[in-house]
Amino acid sequence: MGKFRDIWDTGKDGRNAEKRSFFRYAIVATLVFIVLVGFVNQNNIVRWVKAGAEIRRQDRQIEKYRKEIKEMDDQIHGLTSNKDSLEQYARENFGFAEPGDDVYRTD
Repeated sequence: MGKFRDIWDTGKDGRNAEKRSFFRYAIVATLVFIVLVGFVNQNNIVRWVKAGAEIRRQDRQIEKYRKEIKEMDDQIHGLTSNKDSLEQYARENFGFAEPGDDVYRTD
């Protein structure tokens, strides 16, 4: 850290005044560039990070919906291929009953 601090001391330039002056200019120019690109520009790094987080969140949501769709497709296949499973599903979810069945509602 001491050498870096010495760069700003123009009294220590001596024979390397031109090199040290250029080095100071390069540091300032780089910092200005980083600030402009990173925070001021419309297409900045902060926006990229937020967009990346949003994309990851939406990817997780897409995977969740794909899983739900697969489960529903399996359920539809089971209900359409087997009459007994369809009757059981109707009884459990819609309160259907055959004549002579006792129906108890728990709403």
